[in-house]
Amino acid sequence: MATFKIEGGHKLHGNITPQGAKNEALQIICAVLLTPKKVTISNIPNIIDVNKLIFILGELGVKVEKLAEDTYTFQADDINLEYLESENFKRDGSSLRGSIMIVGPLLARFGKGYIPQPGGDKIGRRRLDTHFQGFIKLGAKFRYNKQESFYGVEANQLYGADMLLDEASVTGTANIVMAAVLASGTTTVYNAACEPYIQQLCKMLNSMGAKISGVSSNLLTIEGVDNLGGCEHRVLPDMIEIGSWIGMAAMTKSELTIKDVSWKDLGVIPRVFEKMGINLEKRGDDIFIPAQESYEIQNYIDGSLLTVSDAPWPGFTPDLLSVILVIATQAKGSVLIHQKMFESRLFFVDKLIDMGAKVILCDPHRATVIGSNHQSALKATTMVSPDIRAGISLLIAALSADGVSTIHNIEQIDRGYQNIDERLRAIGAKIERVE
Repeated sequence: MATFKIEGGHKLHGNITPQGAKNEALQIICAVLLTPKKVTISNIPNIIDVNKLIFILGELGVKVEKLAEDTYTFQADDINLEYLESENFKRDGSSLRGSIMIVGPLLARFGKGYIPQPGGDKIGRRRLDTHFQGFIKLGAKFRYNKQESFYGVEANQLYGADMLLDEASVTGTANIVMAAVLASGTTTVYNAACEPYIQQLCKMLNSMGAKISGVSSNLLTIEGVDNLGGCEHRVLPDMIEIGSWIGMAAMTKSELTIKDVSWKDLGVIPRVFEKMGINLEKRGDDIFIPAQESYEIQNYIDGSLLTVSDAPWPGFTPDLLSVILVIATQAKGSVLIHQKMFESRLFFVDKLIDMGAKVILCDPHRATVIGSNHQSALKATTMVSPDIRAGISLLIAALSADGVSTIHNIEQIDRGYQNIDERLRAIGAKIERVE
């Protein structure tokens, strides 16, 4: 198990280029199972979760070739379906939540898809019902082995159907869309997630020959086709990492330029950081963040306390609420953080309280943060990273703290952030990885 040692209080300076989007890459890579033709994907992030998924595809028989550091070709023309019922797959698939998204493509093309209970972040309940209810609507038969926590769906033929999702699940929408593109007839998916990740998946599938309309809305119409071909696709920059760099700049009073952010795909993210008092400047497709000695949270126009909460796109992404919470500890003013989706994601605040932050955990979903306006710096401490987003938030806190902090279990951070320590050192951070 590896550890970060971070000497806080150093300003950052320079340019940083965000990695490819983790959440998009996991969907896009699963989609290669829909065709026997070659698919080339670029801007793939070199992170644990994505590399695990690529490994699983290789074990399934997909021919994987690495063309460059961030570019791969995939060809699923000789799939080994027996791997799906092996002990190795039960072990490999259970360590990665994103593995759930191989089920839709496998069901569509081969008539069956299996998955062990997926792993991932310990941030509360993350239901799979939306995925399997969608498959059942398309005509699949569902089975579940309770003793082994092993799920399966099977169908000789999928048929188009009208469905209203019980939640706007991003991975659920992706799985259902990938199953429906090869179904017989037309499928409509209402209350579909419409995040940029889903838009990218639909655009990629259409370039492969699928017929999906309503892209970027919450009503998708999918006309089934007989087969799909190959394509080339480039993954968007990671909006969560972009928000993390903004948070680092604010907490360390640093001047940073974040390059090639794809502004049009950031939605309300820049606006929420601006409400926290952080100055952002759009320079072409870059974000420039000037050094700020202080930033003040904007209250509502009637003077009441600002609430920052997560919501389905185009609302604010839940993956950045932890970052917003951390930067609020050094802001001027107070804010209520409302994490609606996951009931365990705010439990990392006890680490921030140990560092001297003024945070009141109201309940599992809400926390009030009273900012210190940089008048009382956080104190260095020893912490354990519980999940990806809490991990990066604790790292941001450590970068601003007085003294040397230690963060254990940094594999959680590595699951979502590529070479984070090397990239931080390149812009002035004092961070060391200790194996």
